[in-house]
Amino acid sequence: MKKYKISIITVTKNSEKFLKQNILSVKSQKYKNFEHIIVDGNSSDKTIKIIKSYKRNIKLIKNKNDKGLYHAMNVGIKNSTGDIVGILNSDDIYFKNTLKIVNKYFNKFNNLDFLFGSVYKHKLLSGYNPNIINWSFGFYTTHSVGFFIKKKSQLKIGLYNLKYNYSADYDLFMRMIKKYKLKGMSTKKNEIFGRFRPGGLSSRINFLDYLIECNKIRLNNGQNLIQVYLIFLLRILKNLRKILK
Repeated sequence: MKKYKISIITVTKNSEKFLKQNILSVKSQKYKNFEHIIVDGNSSDKTIKIIKSYKRNIKLIKNKNDKGLYHAMNVGIKNSTGDIVGILNSDDIYFKNTLKIVNKYFNKFNNLDFLFGSVYKHKLLSGYNPNIINWSFGFYTTHSVGFFIKKKSQLKIGLYNLKYNYSADYDLFMRMIKKYKLKGMSTKKNEIFGRFRPGGLSSRINFLDYLIECNKIRLNNGQNLIQVYLIFLLRILKNLRKILK
């Protein structure tokens, strides 16, 4: 079995609260052919001190020209040396068998471009269904923790588009599935990659701004105008309380 090198990208900015758990979850992986790249955006708390205490296991990039989360992810990917790339937000964790499972799937399915694993969030999220991408945002598990992609496939479709502030990952998924038709799959339900902590960036953004940006992404990726605005109205009605808060 080939031992793919896996690059884990973590972005930090004043992330001292949960960062140690994040680092230890990577360090404790049973599969050892990996690199952990942390891209820091000028933290002013104890983030850098925590990273330096584990410097043998981490490649630290001080991103002084910080332009936000997705820019930092792009910096991490550009500086990665692995065959496969995964994103792990600073407040999320992997379980100890995650990278072992990832390597197994990319060996078993040689033409595989990307993989989604099961993830604990509010509940256990599992599966991947590209057939509902035009109607649903729930066609995959999570971006952080649950997603791995071959680096050559990532470079083929391009990096995260920085004109999107909230949903550049969704744009990436739309491109890889609809435009480039990359081959992906999900793990078995009981092959759980880790835990995604609710309350991160995705929980703090303005929901209406998020929906409007997702509209732009759908339209820019060739989706039918009427369908896009029908979905938009349905989501507004479903989440009216959240929008009016």
